[in-house]
Amino acid sequence: MANFTGLAAARHVVLEKAGWDVERNGLFGAPPITVVVGDEVHVCLLKVLSMLGLGRERVVRVAVDGQGRMRADRIPDLQGPAIVCAQAGNVNTGAFDPIAEIVEKIRKTDNIWLHVDGAFGLWAAASPNRAHLADGIRQADSMATDAHKWLNVPYDSGLVFVRDAGALVAAMSASAAYLTESGKREPFHYVPELSRRARGVEIWAARKSLGKKGLADLIETNCRQATRIAEGLKAAGFAILNDVALNQVLVSFGDAETADRVIRRVQDDGTCWCGGTTWQGKRAMRISVSSWKTTDEDIARSLDAILRMAKGEGL
Repeated sequence: MANFTGLAAARHVVLEKAGWDVERNGLFGAPPITVVVGDEVHVCLLKVLSMLGLGRERVVRVAVDGQGRMRADRIPDLQGPAIVCAQAGNVNTGAFDPIAEIVEKIRKTDNIWLHVDGAFGLWAAASPNRAHLADGIRQADSMATDAHKWLNVPYDSGLVFVRDAGALVAAMSASAAYLTESGKREPFHYVPELSRRARGVEIWAARKSLGKKGLADLIETNCRQATRIAEGLKAAGFAILNDVALNQVLVSFGDAETADRVIRRVQDDGTCWCGGTTWQGKRAMRISVSSWKTTDEDIARSLDAILRMAKGEGL
């Protein structure tokens, strides 16, 4: 919903600049919008595009590198209205699109909106040692992230940041005679829902509890722990498929059948939980470290369990 909200604001602005009121007239007869995504775009963003009437299949897909980063030099020359969707933190590798390069490429043309899907990667900006990964992100027109990941609050706690507050309100605002407005900030002018639970309470509490330094330490600790797991698996002879720049580790155990067998063993063992994924044609196990409760001892136990299951020991 955070991505939906940001891209609804994007749709409003690029069509308004083209002389079209999408909230009043819908998309029937509207000027076409070019939507650009990377080849490793997350499925939730494609779902958003379908819900907004922009389509999953009519997007322009841009080639990515071996880590899943959009290649800025492959973005075609665009004419507005257009929306470019970049990614901060690939769900498999943790890699960031080169946002600063993308900005330089698209800002040469008017009426192009830049949206960043930063589901968990956006939090890297809070860590002094990882903030460089998000270079250029402040120049985005909208950004979305999840608080249920690194902030460890309940699900359905998305955050969206939109540079143009007027665009957000224009895309989301609603009015009804029976709703008496207080004159204060009314949430239903900024989000799709008219009624919802107070999701912000848990987010506020987590931020208040951690503080700026605590959040940075949490991110840095989890990234260091992910690196430790990757090093241990590599030392044991298993291939690590990604550059561990954040908190994600992709490990290959050989062919697809072997990989799935090891993943099932790890899950059945119960020491830790790791899921399977397919990365650029290779079946792999995806390890994501993001809990504030994870200790270095937990990492050592988890690494030992994964290695035992991979080698078939104790079965």
